[in-house]
Amino acid sequence: MDYILTAHARKRCIRRKIQIDWIAAALAHPTRTENDTDDPTLVHALLTIPEKNFRVLRVIYNETVDPVTVVTVYFDDEVTDL
Repeated sequence: MDYILTAHARKRCIRRKIQIDWIAAALAHPTRTENDTDDPTLVHALLTIPEKNFRVLRVIYNETVDPVTVVTVYFDDEVTDL
């Protein structure tokens, strides 16, 4: 999937030490996707990251634009059912 990162997402990757490869993997083969509760244009892709002790990476992206635009990424420690 072709995608771009917003400036916000790039900053969060640096601050949170999130690798671009992990984002690509989450977008290509998410364990689960969820619709955003507030914004119908956004989707959440979730993927466990073995290199981070199987923490869940949440990639939030806008799927209504081309290319897909990643708006933010973070490790979601609240998710326990993947």
